[in-house]
Amino acid sequence: MLSIAKLQCQRQLHHFNYSLEVNPGEVVALLGASGSGKSTLLELIAGFIPASAGDLNWQGESLLALPIAQRPVTSLFQQHNLFHHLSLQQNIALGLSKKLKLNAKQQKQMMQIAEQLGIASILNKRPDQVSGGQQQRAALARCLVQNRPILLLDEPFSALDPMLRLECLELVKQLAEQYQLAVLMVTHQWQDALRVAQRVAFVEQGQTQQFASVEQLQQAPANPHIAHYLACS
Repeated sequence: MLSIAKLQCQRQLHHFNYSLEVNPGEVVALLGASGSGKSTLLELIAGFIPASAGDLNWQGESLLALPIAQRPVTSLFQQHNLFHHLSLQQNIALGLSKKLKLNAKQQKQMMQIAEQLGIASILNKRPDQVSGGQQQRAALARCLVQNRPILLLDEPFSALDPMLRLECLELVKQLAEQYQLAVLMVTHQWQDALRVAQRVAFVEQGQTQQFASVEQLQQAPANPHIAHYLACS
């Protein structure tokens, strides 16, 4: 389990404080308005910014002292960060080897994941030769081949059309269950949370205002701001 207890930081004169948890195989949605602090939490977990207080544990072991490269975390952002001069296969292989030299086991693993994500037939193409949805699937494949148990998603599908976004969200839910990933997903869309998340952390002004199941949040929002947000989204 990924356990976050009173995890705090200071950033640009703002104070952030988070408490929630994510189980293996579970998708937890981070919901809230723009600028509320959702992405800051992902950066804390990944190690991009330091925590000033609190606990961040994976399976009972603290992650706070670990450098970025040693944390059991992969991240996927709205900007997928694929290299456009490389093929999709090479971009995915970067998750396993910076020199793009894979052994037979790694090659097999990469192909299995590519087939599962529906991009095996286009691995020889460059990112600018495929659709936005296929690009995001390749970026997701690069996360999966790293075989790390925590997956952080910062609105990676928000630029896709509604049907493609829905397909990718369903895929994330399926992958979380299959690989027993602890997935924390930033979204502005309540409907996205309803689609894939088991629980939701509502973030407002850098604080976790409510952490509850999707049903509990819908039926008993903790304050009028949350109720208004859900009604308008």
